[in-house]
Amino acid sequence: MRNLTAKFSATFITIMVASSIIAFFLSNYYYQHILKPLNDEKNTKIAVEIATFAEKHPEIHIDDYLDQVSRTGYQIYLVSQQEEEQFFGTPYRVKYLPKKTIEDVLSGKTYHGIEQFPTGTFITGFFANELINTIGVPLTIGGHHYAMFVRPDIKLLFNEMHVLFGWLLLLTILLSILFVMISTKFLIKPIHTLTNATKKLKRGDFSIELDIHRHDEIGQLALHFTDMAHKLERMIELRKEFTSNITHDIQSPLSNIKGYIQLLQNDSLREEERQQYLQIIESETNRLSKMTKQLLILNSLEQSKDLLKKKKYNVAHQLKDLIRSYQWKTYEQNIMISYSLPDTMIMADPELLQHVWENLFTNAMKYNHDGGSIDITLAENETNIIISFKDTGIGLSDEEKERIFDRFYRVDASRSKKVEGTGLGLSIVQSVIMLHNGKIHVESTKEEGTTFIIHLPKL
Repeated sequence: MRNLTAKFSATFITIMVASSIIAFFLSNYYYQHILKPLNDEKNTKIAVEIATFAEKHPEIHIDDYLDQVSRTGYQIYLVSQQEEEQFFGTPYRVKYLPKKTIEDVLSGKTYHGIEQFPTGTFITGFFANELINTIGVPLTIGGHHYAMFVRPDIKLLFNEMHVLFGWLLLLTILLSILFVMISTKFLIKPIHTLTNATKKLKRGDFSIELDIHRHDEIGQLALHFTDMAHKLERMIELRKEFTSNITHDIQSPLSNIKGYIQLLQNDSLREEERQQYLQIIESETNRLSKMTKQLLILNSLEQSKDLLKKKKYNVAHQLKDLIRSYQWKTYEQNIMISYSLPDTMIMADPELLQHVWENLFTNAMKYNHDGGSIDITLAENETNIIISFKDTGIGLSDEEKERIFDRFYRVDASRSKKVEGTGLGLSIVQSVIMLHNGKIHVESTKEEGTTFIIHLPKL
C-alpha cells in the first residue's frame, strides 16, 4: 500500500510541476503578445510626458529634473548630439545600445525597445535591466538636442515584492506537497480497508463490515463489496446445503432399492410381497429419474437462454388443458377447481411454461386440505399478463416463504405427505419465469392457503 501512496503522491506532484510549467509558458505567451505591447505603449507615454514637461519649462535644470524623476522609480539615460551621456537612477546592468538607435532618436524618432526586446522567458522580457530594453524619445532644451531613454526601475519598484513572491512560491510548493500527501493518505485508506477485507474473504471469513461512509465512487465500491460478500456467503451456504440435500435425496432411494433387492433374493418370499417390493423399487427408480431430469433442466436453464423456443400461442387453452388432464385427481381428493381464463395470446416457450403450470397446479393439490379449493385466474394490464394459482391448503410461514424457491427446500409439512417431491420444482419454476423476463412472488398465510402470482411480459 505504501507503493500506491508513493505513486499517488508522485502523480499529484508531477501534475503540479507540469501544470506550473504549462502555466508559466502560457503566462509568458500572454506577456509577449499582449502585455508587452501595452507596457511599451504606457512607458512611451510616460517618457513623452517627461520630455514635454522639460521642454515646456526650460528654466528647470535638466540634470536636477531628471535626477528627481529617477527617484520616483525610473532609470534614465541621456545622450547629446556631442555624444555626451549621463545616467540617472539605478545603473543598467548592460549598457550596450546601437549607435544607429541613438541617431534615430536624436533625429526625432521614438525608440520602442520594450516592445522590440528579443522574445525570451517572462523574467527576461520584463525584468531585463538592459539599455536596449527602454523607450527612447527626443528631447530639445535651449536649442540642444538630446536622446532620452527611459525604463521603470523594476528593482526599486518590486524589490520587496520579489521577496514576497519568492516566499509565497516556496510556501505554496511546500504546503501543496504536504496537503497532497495528507489527501493521498485519506484517499488510500478506504482502499487499504478494502484490501484487508479481500484478504479476509479469501480466508473464508465473511464477517465483513466496512467502516466506509462516503458518497463517492469508493463509497459505492465499499457498499457493493459488502453486498457481494454477503451474497457470496449465502451462495456458499446454499452450495453446502445443496450438496447435503442431493446426497441425502439420492442416498435414500438408493438405500431403499438396495434393501428391497436383498429382500427379493429370499426364496421363501411370497409372490404378493415380491410384487410389492418390485413396485417400491420402481417408485424409487422413478423418483431418482425425475430428480436427475429436474437437475438437468435446472442446470440448462441457468446456463443458457438459447433453450427458449418462443412462439405465439393462447396460454388460456394451455391452462384449461392442464386442468382437464388432472380432473380425475381433483375428484379423488375432493378438491373444487374454479378458474377465470379469458383467451390471451402470449409469446413464450410453451414446453417450459407447461413445467411451470404443472408444478404450481400439482403443488396446490398436494398441499391442499381434503375438500379444499384451487382458483386459477388470468388477467392483463398495460405491460404484463398476470397468472395466479390460489389454494386453501396448509400455507407457509414467513421463513418458508423466504426459502421456497431454494433448491431441494421442502416445507416440513410436506414430509408427512405420502407423495414426496424432490424440492426442485419451484427452483425450475422461478428459473423459467426469469428466463422469460418475468417475475414470480408468493403470498401465503399459515393454515389458510397460498397464492403464487406470475407476471409475464405481453407481446
